[in-house]
Amino acid sequence: MDWVFQWISQYGYGAIFSMLVLGIVGLPIPDETIMVFCGYLISRGNLSWAPALACAIAGSWCGITLSYVIGRTAGLGVVHRWGRYFHLNEERLALVNAWFARIGHWALFIGYYIAGVRHFTAIVAGISRVRFRTFAAYAWPGGAVWVSIFLSLGYFLGERWQEIAEAVHRWLLWFSLALGAIVLVWWLTRRAKT
Repeated sequence: MDWVFQWISQYGYGAIFSMLVLGIVGLPIPDETIMVFCGYLISRGNLSWAPALACAIAGSWCGITLSYVIGRTAGLGVVHRWGRYFHLNEERLALVNAWFARIGHWALFIGYYIAGVRHFTAIVAGISRVRFRTFAAYAWPGGAVWVSIFLSLGYFLGERWQEIAEAVHRWLLWFSLALGAIVLVWWLTRRAKT
């Protein structure tokens, strides 16, 4: 992960943007850690607050929008072609679409904080044919809040940025696993009743 920090230190705002795009699309890049580190660089005067914030927000918006476009253009075809291998059929796809129409929009907003969910929710939104305007109304403010929180953490914690970033990463991972377990138990219970 040191190469990520070196890249950001060397290339600055462009690196912030590109790393967040790639991380949100799904590559294994530690997005939260990157932003906390950028906040630390802002506190030291190596980066300026406004351009760093703008690049981070733009990167998060472009990354999640790219995931949405992938879901919208390729997702349904992939589900139809390969879905049977994962027990995905038209009925289950209709259930996902109904869930997304009910509460899935909020998953776009809070999905940034759950490991592995931020790009998945955008892909599902695309597959579910959520209108782009609706998608952006939930996903983009969520990205702006997410970026602002983690940049601020790095800025205000200064030299302790790495310690805090590791703790945040660990807690988000545990939270994601716990949430995944709850969803799995709920799904298995519901399936057993039918």
